[in-house]
Amino acid sequence: MKRTLLICCMAAYGALHAQDSSTTKVPFDGMDMTWQNGSDRRATNALQTKYFTGSVMLDANYTHSFNDPIDNTVVGSTALARNNEMQVSCAGIGGEFNYEGARAKIMTQFGTRSTVVPRNDYSVYRGQYDLANVYRYISEAYAGYHFNVWYGINIDAGMFMSYIGLNSYYQVENWEYQASFTSDNTPWFFNGVRVQIFPSKNLKIEPWIINGWQSYGKFNSMPGFGANITWCPNENVKLLTNDYYGTDAAMIPDRKRFHSDNSLLVRYFNNPMSKGVSKMAFSLTGDLGFEQGGGVKAFNGDSATPSQHFMSAMVYNRVWFAKNKFAWTIGGGVMTNPGRYLVLYPTGDASPLPDPADPTRTVGSHPFSANAGDKFNGWDCSTNLDWMPNQSLSVRLEYVHRQADVPYFAGRGGVTSPTGYTTTPLPTGWAPDLVKSEDRIILAVLFRL
Repeated sequence: MKRTLLICCMAAYGALHAQDSSTTKVPFDGMDMTWQNGSDRRATNALQTKYFTGSVMLDANYTHSFNDPIDNTVVGSTALARNNEMQVSCAGIGGEFNYEGARAKIMTQFGTRSTVVPRNDYSVYRGQYDLANVYRYISEAYAGYHFNVWYGINIDAGMFMSYIGLNSYYQVENWEYQASFTSDNTPWFFNGVRVQIFPSKNLKIEPWIINGWQSYGKFNSMPGFGANITWCPNENVKLLTNDYYGTDAAMIPDRKRFHSDNSLLVRYFNNPMSKGVSKMAFSLTGDLGFEQGGGVKAFNGDSATPSQHFMSAMVYNRVWFAKNKFAWTIGGGVMTNPGRYLVLYPTGDASPLPDPADPTRTVGSHPFSANAGDKFNGWDCSTNLDWMPNQSLSVRLEYVHRQADVPYFAGRGGVTSPTGYTTTPLPTGWAPDLVKSEDRIILAVLFRL
């Protein structure tokens, strides 16, 4: 499941730009937010005009898993898809439009991300019109209106980015490439309506009415409800909370989901012209969620009514140096999710998802168990070095270790077939090779204009 305050500010600014600047109050005006984890690091936009602000993004990566699966498939990631190959994760183009308060944004997405992110959405199997493919190549698409009240009120309808998990959907905005469990297992997008309210320069309150938890459609009759509150008392501190309530278990309307995500970001050193250390900051995120009813309970479950909850935390520290041309990040996190209701399911023959040709059956013949109460605990750590010659380009080299208490990651045998190819028939006795840990190196090239 994750978006950026600076994007919201830029959208608000774009709508305000067409109005009377003498009466306009811009939220977070004058604050430097380019250092924040999950935010746009650009100080200016080269494609900004009076009525349109364009955006072009390219995310390409090469990743090597030391497990070296024969099918080159990455398990348990929304950022990565293939091992030992140069891949285009996301190629996006679009922008924001504004005219006398009317506003809209559309961003396309092509590459492995258009398959990886929607894969765990069961809602697309309800009804017709193949929602997974209808929306697959769109990352953001919404329209609305800006009201010049207080520091601005925006009302938007469509598909917009989630803030839950701190990390941005766009890797170019994140301090790390492979997100920790806290971000990778929480939603990246919402379909619905949001209202962005800026009652003061330093505060944003944003309620949501949405289809569900990263779902293109609705699982049951009830919509999901949520809100983001972001407070920046000054440009060195950011506090935010995201909270969600909905019914996201297919055909189990009595099962309610609650989730609370909370982050603190602090820039504790800033000397941008220094040839040595020029900036230092950290981010801390903690999540607590659960499902209740429909045969499960949040905590203290038993064999008849298993526990189903999500607890996680992640912390990262980043140091910039050489006038912000380089940066070093280190961090990681932990997660527990009995019931596995937010775990990214393995792919291939280990997938427990419905077969699009026959939704009454799973895709894989050896599916990863996702029964109520099934235990899952994991932790991860990573470190990387960024080279940023300008505000539009980042080249990142990252090392990641991930660990689980059950076999989960792709081992040497892969998750597809004995040869690694989908065309190879599965012999009797063959099963996906899942292991409890993985180490990998990632080289990513991230461009944004």
